[in-house]
Amino acid sequence: MEWLVLDFSFILTLFIIGIFTGILAGFFGIGGGAIIVPLMILLGNDIKIAIGISIMQMIFSSIYGSYINYRQNNLEFKDSLYVGLGGLIGAAFSGVVVDRIPSNILEGIFTLFILYSLVKFFKANAYGGESRLGNGISAKLFLISCGCVVGVFAISLGIGGGMMLSPLLAYYLGYSSKKIIPLSLFFIIFSSVSGFTSLAMHGYADYKQGIIVGIASLIGVRIGIWLLSIIDAKKHKYALLMMYCLVLSIMLKKMFWS
Repeated sequence: MEWLVLDFSFILTLFIIGIFTGILAGFFGIGGGAIIVPLMILLGNDIKIAIGISIMQMIFSSIYGSYINYRQNNLEFKDSLYVGLGGLIGAAFSGVVVDRIPSNILEGIFTLFILYSLVKFFKANAYGGESRLGNGISAKLFLISCGCVVGVFAISLGIGGGMMLSPLLAYYLGYSSKKIIPLSLFFIIFSSVSGFTSLAMHGYADYKQGIIVGIASLIGVRIGIWLLSIIDAKKHKYALLMMYCLVLSIMLKKMFWS
């Protein structure tokens, strides 16, 4: 009966947000937190609770999305494990970061990361290119290090890390935008499970809102993966750049004009 405490229109709003972010997860390889966190804040949640809701949703969308990508042979399992291992380690510290850093500082860090990602991804080749680090042990260490660093900060900011990870893999390892997506979504499994465990232990979990958004995201992620399969890589890159600009504008409005 606790579910009835939430107003029906509010539940419907959460469900729509879940479907939309699920589409973004499948299409862009992101957890959807870059959209969910600002929207949850607009719905009246503190940023730290919004982060918990966002990360909980990612568990649903990333596991289901990675299962679909695996069945369709879109997932390069070896590279995914390296970056996922790093994410598992890094995300374990997210609860401590959220606990000790004020909300306004988190919002500022989040905005700077979005701006950095926008610049790096703009410089990357949509169809891929040569790795700046080669293909040996240095590339593997880079994947683990990326996963670890992104895991710490991304989960602390309420995002899965795909928006931060994608530009790094595209710019430094020469991955095409479409190759990155399944890898990023798989990475989010590790970072979101580890991160949500840490956040829940620190009291930043709203299970009711998180489950509603998470279940709805299962519908959206299948749609997003289908859209990814039919779009050209260059158009996909442009779409991703537009999303970065949208998220950046939302956060700047929240910080300076709210």
